[in-house]
Amino acid sequence: MSQILIHQANCISTQDPQERELRGGSILIQDGLIKEVFDAAQFKATGEHLLSQVDEVIDARQHLVIPGMVNCHHHMVQSLTRAYLPVQNAELFSWLRGLYPIWANLRPEMVQVACKVAMAELLMSGCTTSSDHLYIYPNGVNLEDSIEAAKATGMRFTATRGSMSVGQSKGGLPPDRVVEDEDFILKETQRLIEKWHDARHASMLHISVAPCSPFTVSESLMEQSAKLARALGVRMHTHLAENDHDVAYTQEKFNCSPTQYVERLGWVGEDVWHAHCVKIDAPGIELFAKTRTSIAHCPCSNMRLASGILPLRKILDANVSVGLGVDGSASNDGAHLLAEARQAMLLARVSKSLEPFGCDTGPMEMTPRDVLKLATRGGAQTLGRQDIGQIAPGFCADLALYRTDTLPMAGGSVHDPIGALILCSSQLTDYTMVNGRMLVAKGEFKAFDLEPVTRRHNELALELTSS
Repeated sequence: MSQILIHQANCISTQDPQERELRGGSILIQDGLIKEVFDAAQFKATGEHLLSQVDEVIDARQHLVIPGMVNCHHHMVQSLTRAYLPVQNAELFSWLRGLYPIWANLRPEMVQVACKVAMAELLMSGCTTSSDHLYIYPNGVNLEDSIEAAKATGMRFTATRGSMSVGQSKGGLPPDRVVEDEDFILKETQRLIEKWHDARHASMLHISVAPCSPFTVSESLMEQSAKLARALGVRMHTHLAENDHDVAYTQEKFNCSPTQYVERLGWVGEDVWHAHCVKIDAPGIELFAKTRTSIAHCPCSNMRLASGILPLRKILDANVSVGLGVDGSASNDGAHLLAEARQAMLLARVSKSLEPFGCDTGPMEMTPRDVLKLATRGGAQTLGRQDIGQIAPGFCADLALYRTDTLPMAGGSVHDPIGALILCSSQLTDYTMVNGRMLVAKGEFKAFDLEPVTRRHNELALELTSS
C-alpha cells in the first residue's frame, strides 16, 4: 500500500460539487486513488501523524493543485504535419484536401511516435486524460498503435475507432484510397471494444465508436455504429457543424441541418459527444440539452481554420455539457490544454463585441473558474467518466501542480492563484500525476526520454511530407 501526501498547498481547486478552494490544504493519495482531502485546520487536527507515515511528501506551499485536465477531442497523429506550409492558411475543407494524400502514407511507427509526442505535450500542460480520434488506417496502421503509445506514456486514454467509408467517387471529401469497407469497420470496431474497453472504476482505457463526419461516412454506417456502440455499452463520437461548408454539405446531401441529421440517425443522448458544433443553431442547442448530448469545444482549431465562434455561453446556459479539446495538432499546432482553456475564455468574451455584426453570442460572462471547470469536470462528464475531474475521496489521483512563484505568475498568484492560472501566460506543470504515478516531476517528463522520441518524430515528419 503506497501513500503520497501533497502537503500545505498554496491553493487546491477541488472542482468538487461544493467547488471548494482550499488554502493550505493537503491531499492523501493511496494506491492510485485520493483517500482524503484536508483543509488546513483539519490536517492540523487529524492529519499530522501522516507526515511520518507516508512514503512521500510533496511540499506544495508554492503550488496550485487542480484535478488533471481532460482533453475531449484530438487527432494525435497530426502532430507530424503541424505548421505544414502548404495548408497554413486553409479553411477546413481545403485543409483536409491538402492533408488527406499525405496522411495516406502513414505507417504504424509514425502513429506510435506521434501519439507519444502528443501525450507528453498534454501531460506537461496538466492534462491527464485524453481522447484521440484516429480515423485513417493506411499501410497496416491500427488503433492499437495509439493504445500502445498510451501504455508507454501512462496517460489515461479514450481511444476512438474512427472511420471513413465515403470517398470522392461517392460524393465524399476524402480520396477513395483512404476509405474502408463498412462491414470491416464494424467488425474491427467490435473486436477492439471487446479486447480493450475497460469499464471499471479508475480504468486507464476506454474505447469509443467514432465515424469521422457527415462528409466521410454513409448514413447506414452512422446508424449501424450507434447500434453497435449501445449494444456493447460504449460512447459515440463524431465531428459536427464545424463550419459553413460542413453545414452546406449536410443540407445538400441530406436535406436537413447537422443536428437534425444526427437526431435522425440516433446520434444524440448522454452517451454521445460531438466535436466543434461551431455552427449549431438554436433548435440544435435545445435538442442537445433535452437529450444530454455533449460537445467538445476546440477554440484554437476553430480560430486557426477560420471556422467561427461557438456560442459557448448560450450553450452552457442551456445546460449542455461541454468539455475542451485541443483538436489535431495540425489544426491547432499545439496540445496545451491550459492554453486551450484560456482561449475558450477569451474567445467567449470577445465574441460579445461581434453581436452588432450578426453574431449573437449571449452574455459576456465567462470567468477563469468557468473554463477551468470545463477543462476538468466538464471534460470528465463529456467522456462519461465518474472517477476523474475532481479532487475528492474515491476519485482517481490524477492531479496537476503548477508553481505559483514563477515569472509568469508573478503578481497574479498573490491575488488569486486560480484566476492567474488562466489569465496569465499559460505555463507547464511542475508535477503531473496519473493514477498516483508521477509522469512529470519538478518540471521534468519522467515516462520516457523525450529527446530521442522527439528526434525520431521530426525524422518521421519529414519523411511523411516528402513521400
